[in-house]
Amino acid sequence: MTGGSGGSGDESSGRDTARVRHFLSLLGSGEEVDRWKAAEALGRLGMGEAVDGLIEALSDPDWRVRQKAAWALKEIGDARAIPHLRRLLTDRYEGVKDMAEEAIRVLGSRTFRENG
Repeated sequence: MTGGSGGSGDESSGRDTARVRHFLSLLGSGEEVDRWKAAEALGRLGMGEAVDGLIEALSDPDWRVRQKAAWALKEIGDARAIPHLRRLLTDRYEGVKDMAEEAIRVLGSRTFRENG
């Protein structure tokens, strides 16, 4: 049975998964603006499926993409990102370093609360 109220959650989940895949594909775009907007969108969606792609985006040549990827990882809340975020603590751009530091602090405190 499709379309009834019983299937609406599955449909919404499917749409979100499709959106995540779309934005993950944009992380590989040749246009910097597409990449950082995709990272921002992935953070707003907050789905764990985006974590691996965002971790890769932490190595992007454009500082805005690295900063947005760090922000998105903080928003998603997956502590697996912490070791990758630590690499950004020596980034040449202050905004990237600041966002990485904030993300590490937030992710670390969430992990502590969940395990403590």
